Parts: sequence; structure tokens; C-alpha cells
Amino acid sequence: MILYPAIDLKDGQCVRLELGEMDRATVFNDNPAAQAKAFEAQGFEWLHLVDLNGAFEGHSVNAAPIKDIVSSIEIPIQLGGGIRSMSQIEQWLEIGITRVILGTVAVKDPELVKDSARAFPGRIAVGIDARDGFVAVEGWAETSELRAEDLARKFEDAGVAVVIYTDISRDGVLKGVNVPGTVALAEAVSLPIIASGGLAGIEDLHALADANCAGINGVISGRALYDGRLDPAAALAFLKGQKHA
Repeated sequence: MILYPAIDLKDGQCVRLELGEMDRATVFNDNPAAQAKAFEAQGFEWLHLVDLNGAFEGHSVNAAPIKDIVSSIEIPIQLGGGIRSMSQIEQWLEIGITRVILGTVAVKDPELVKDSARAFPGRIAVGIDARDGFVAVEGWAETSELRAEDLARKFEDAGVAVVIYTDISRDGVLKGVNVPGTVALAEAVSLPIIASGGLAGIEDLHALADANCAGINGVISGRALYDGRLDPAAALAFLKGQKHA
């Protein structure tokens, strides 16, 4: 299981939101590239990057800090937020993003997800953000009538690399990862699942490991890393031990 440190960009700064609300943002670093380099130095193997402004506005907004991050680190990056067209996907992949995350467009234009997954094998992820089990879109401002499992099933044979599943009710508030919900999704589909939302400490890593669900291959941490609740060295050592076991 891979631990992905998260950098969420709002107005060029590294922030964390509470429950996905843009007016409930805490700034943790005004130099996102420096934060990315710090994560790399701590030994993380991937970076999870989100353009929050882009998610709400429907197009990339924080391009400059994203490019700074890409040029500052060597580890692979997955990027989401406001990516809604094939040209945008191609642009980010050419710049150096390893994997593009498609969220809102997965609901509104699933054929784009399938086309891009065929065009760029292993480089397209689907972001499924759910509130009470139903998919939310447009930066979580709208909740659809589509269940998370039903959306994931649409892309099982499309060549999508991974599904990132976020429980919005837990995001940014350190309530703990929704392990049962993540396991249920992983068991419902054949796609690898990355858990997101609510990670509060190393006990969540233990809970995910104890679930013994082969379909869960990653977890994202934001606020817990920034405020010191999750020690990077201890977390990475635990996951390394799990891998060897």
C-alpha cells in the first residue's frame, strides 16, 4: 500500500479544506514546491496534487505552482482538479504529470475517461468523491444521484489505472478513514482503490492493513501530515513492513 502525501492548491498556496468547503481552508505552506520537496526528502514515493480552484471553476487555475512542483521533484505525481478535456489531459502529461485524475468529467462525460484511458494506458485515474454514498461533482458543490460503486463499474474494462475514493464527510477533519466504505468499493469492482478522506494517524494505516483487502493499494494523507499527527518515518516504515510481510 502506497501512502500519498497531499498538496491541495488554493490561490497558489498549499491548504487543507474541511469537508470540501473552500471558505474553511487552512494555509499550511505558501511555497508548494518547497512542500513537495520536503515530502520527497521524507521518503514518499508519490505525490497527490489537487488544483482546488480548478475543481470549482472547471479549468486549471494553479498552473504556475503545479509546474514549479513538477520541476522541483523526481517522484511521480498524480494531479486532479478542473481537468475536463483531452487537450488538458495531454498538456499535463506532456509537462510531466505521471497520472491525471478525472472526477467531475467521469460523471458528465464518461466517454472522455474511456478514450483517454485507451490513449494513455496506466496514466488515467478516476476520482470518486462521495457524500453519503452518492457521487459529488464540481468541486463537491453538487451531489449527483449516482452511487460510487455504479460509477466505478463504468470504467472497469476501460484501462483506468486506479480509482481514488474520497469520503467527503471525513475529509480534512481527522475523523479516520472510512475503511468499511472503501473495502466495500474495492470488493465491488476489479479496479485498484486509493482511500482518501479523514486519515487521522497511523491507526488508520493499521485499520486498512487489517482489512486485508487486496483491492486497496493506496491511501492519501493531508492534514494529519501537516499537523504532525502522522509521523512520516513511522508510517513509511509500517507500510514497508507490510509489503515485506
